[in-house]
Amino acid sequence: MNILVIGDPINLEECKLKFGDQHAYTFEQDHREAERFVSGSDLVFDFILDEEPFQSEIYAEKEANVFVNTAKLSLAELFSLSDHKIKANLFGFNGLPTFVNRSVLEVSVLRPADVVSLKGLCDKLGTDFLLVEDRVGLVTPRIICMIINEAYYTVQEGTASRDDIDQAMKLGTNYPHGPFEWCGLIGIKHVYELLEAVYEDTHDERYKVCPLLKREYLMG
Repeated sequence: MNILVIGDPINLEECKLKFGDQHAYTFEQDHREAERFVSGSDLVFDFILDEEPFQSEIYAEKEANVFVNTAKLSLAELFSLSDHKIKANLFGFNGLPTFVNRSVLEVSVLRPADVVSLKGLCDKLGTDFLLVEDRVGLVTPRIICMIINEAYYTVQEGTASRDDIDQAMKLGTNYPHGPFEWCGLIGIKHVYELLEAVYEDTHDERYKVCPLLKREYLMG
């Protein structure tokens, strides 16, 4: 397959590790530069459209299959922001760092009928997929970022150190990373913005950003 990847270099590397070198990859970091490759690609992985949803106009008149990173913005929201002008087939996926190269691709669809096309594409990619609801935060990012947020509250309250929390989570729950290790790998910017988006969507206190996490996000 001809796969267009829009995002950062690490996104391209994650796609290659996940889907293999048997595919032809085109890479662009900017939507304007990527637009000329959309129609000629069998598949597009757009990792950054949630950061600049107005760029969805590059898919308005294109017949294309586009996987959009919807960890912080649902497909329905994106479609609405485009004034329902997107003609491309849209699929949501968990494109946060560390989450792409897993055995199962976490995905969502805009319409139930899109599942048939989704299955065909995932078969060609050679990956299993897990269909989840089209909601901000999907499932895994929402859970992991909530755990990271709770870990920040624990440090803020002086109950335990960051190293102790990371060690306890890895030994006690068999997590591959502790909350603070995971935050570093995902990026505090993504963690903060996802929590903000989920809290705005749900108003659930579990996703209210810890002041310590917010301060570290603001301090860069």
